[in-house]
Amino acid sequence: MKRVLLLLANGFEAFEAAAFSDVLGWANVFGSEPIEVITAGLHEKLKCTFALEVVPELQLAEVKVEEFDALAIPGGFEKAGFYEDAYSPEFLNIIRQFTELDKLVASVCVGALALGKSGILKDRCATTYHLLEGRRRKELAAMGAEVIDAQLVQDGGIITSTSPATATDVAFALLEKLTSSDNAKAIRRWMGF
Repeated sequence: MKRVLLLLANGFEAFEAAAFSDVLGWANVFGSEPIEVITAGLHEKLKCTFALEVVPELQLAEVKVEEFDALAIPGGFEKAGFYEDAYSPEFLNIIRQFTELDKLVASVCVGALALGKSGILKDRCATTYHLLEGRRRKELAAMGAEVIDAQLVQDGGIITSTSPATATDVAFALLEKLTSSDNAKAIRRWMGF
């Protein structure tokens, strides 16, 4: 069984997190091999950008990176406190551990900024939110990433994207890397994409 850690910061976008849980959940039911998604965060309760509350299954201190095959990080809103968690030493350390163990890492939208802040995007191709006069892309470039003007960028085992609209594409790209292209295509079909 493949296991994916869905790492949630306070202020995360529920839509972006749901893309991972739904695509990988459908893959668990209809796919070629089982996949389990486990949520983790810094707090006993997390508040999404737009008011939903989530209780993560694990606290960050309980995460054993070696037990997972991939890391998934949705983005969030600054005004909702996203960066306070996403830039915390504990959050960044988890990201680094996944990369040190050569595991897959996928982020949506500004989730890439946590990857950049952790240092794993230095001299690697990546992308992030493209509006706001390119502010987030400039921040990512300042963190050492080679920012590419594309909806979705894959550099080795790291996947980044531009906006909430790309969330399902990122989830399917992660599914393909975890399993196979045929499996990802089958799940797309099952889900009506």
